[in-house]
Amino acid sequence: MSEKKIRDDATTIDSVRDNVLRVTDEVAKVHPQLAQSVSNLQLDYIQTVKSTIQTGFANQKQILSALNIPQVPQVSEQVAKQSTDITENVARSIGIFNQLSLNALDAARENAKIYNRTVDAVTEFNNNLLRTWTAYWSAQQQPMYRA
Repeated sequence: MSEKKIRDDATTIDSVRDNVLRVTDEVAKVHPQLAQSVSNLQLDYIQTVKSTIQTGFANQKQILSALNIPQVPQVSEQVAKQSTDITENVARSIGIFNQLSLNALDAARENAKIYNRTVDAVTEFNNNLLRTWTAYWSAQQQPMYRA
């Protein structure tokens, strides 16, 4: 293989590597804006849901008041108690789900670090293997060139 071809191949590999790194940098550059935009959208949806709930219950209250329907106190107390129990269970479930999600994200970050270290180790191994093989191959070729 000619020296120029080896140099051209190395230049091509370097060029492609630089372009892939540049694309990665571009993604990293826009990520904070995208994450903030998604977060803002979530907050807007939460506010819209809260407003819808407030309006819906205000309408129900107004209708019950206008119709003047008597309510049985025991039923009202039972409904209020069940609503409170359900709310506490849902809030507890949300807390557990949140902790599980955070743990999963932490584990994913740790896995990415482990993967990176593994790639480094495999790359080092492959480089050492290539150097050893090249040295062996060159040593085997020496007697052929002397003849």
